[in-house]
Amino acid sequence: MSELVISGLRGGPDGKEILRGLDLVVRSGEVHALMGPNGSGKSTLSHVLMGRPGYEVTGGTVTLDGVDLLALPTWKRAQAGLFLGLQYPTEVPGVSLLDAMEASLRARAGGSSLPVPTMDEVAAMLLAEAERIGFDERFLIRPLNVGLSGGEKKRNETLQLGVLTPKFAVLDEIDSGLDVDALKAVSRRVMQSAQTDGLGVLAITHYNRLLDELRPDVVHVFVKGAIVASGGPELALELETTGYEPYARLAPDEPTPIGSGRPLLDPFADPFA
Repeated sequence: MSELVISGLRGGPDGKEILRGLDLVVRSGEVHALMGPNGSGKSTLSHVLMGRPGYEVTGGTVTLDGVDLLALPTWKRAQAGLFLGLQYPTEVPGVSLLDAMEASLRARAGGSSLPVPTMDEVAAMLLAEAERIGFDERFLIRPLNVGLSGGEKKRNETLQLGVLTPKFAVLDEIDSGLDVDALKAVSRRVMQSAQTDGLGVLAITHYNRLLDELRPDVVHVFVKGAIVASGGPELALELETTGYEPYARLAPDEPTPIGSGRPLLDPFADPFA
């Protein structure tokens, strides 16, 4: 069984401690939901885990099956088995999804004993995944994410997840931009990966609707850069009624720049998320 272990994680953009002592363990086949108010550091966590430039770790550790992820560049973290479903997928003009996935699978094979698939084999995998989640096969040879709607981009992220079969997936608001049918298709595909392939999932979301299909083993309340409460799926239902205010007093104190008297905010947080 694989484990993604986060211990005492602190850090954020430009050395600011948006994350303040995060502890979390996700195991193979487990689905964890991370829910919290705007600006609490949820996306900062995903960026720190994947090694986005400009984000600094000021304390703590992150290991995947004993491998120190924080010591690795982003591409090696992916090679080790970590996948990030982006909140805002990037458009890549001039590179088709087929080309990108062929290169990704070749890179994955380079760090293991897995065979390197041919382009025809990659195309067949993409077609099979596209059919599973209702993703238009025309997009497979178009420039990556260019001209796609928000919902199509999220289906695209899910397709890549299905083809790459990582050990762990951090899904940063995979539900945003999806209509009801697309939400069901995406959630069911992720759930299938957890149940049949042992995928460990950390799903960052604002809404309980995602969890109707993507059934979590654990729900975590994330406030001011730390997990302040954990429970079963009933906790997500409670949050819809109470909001996050009852949990705010459990959060750690915010750090304050010397002489400013004002708390640090996450400049990368989406104010409309």
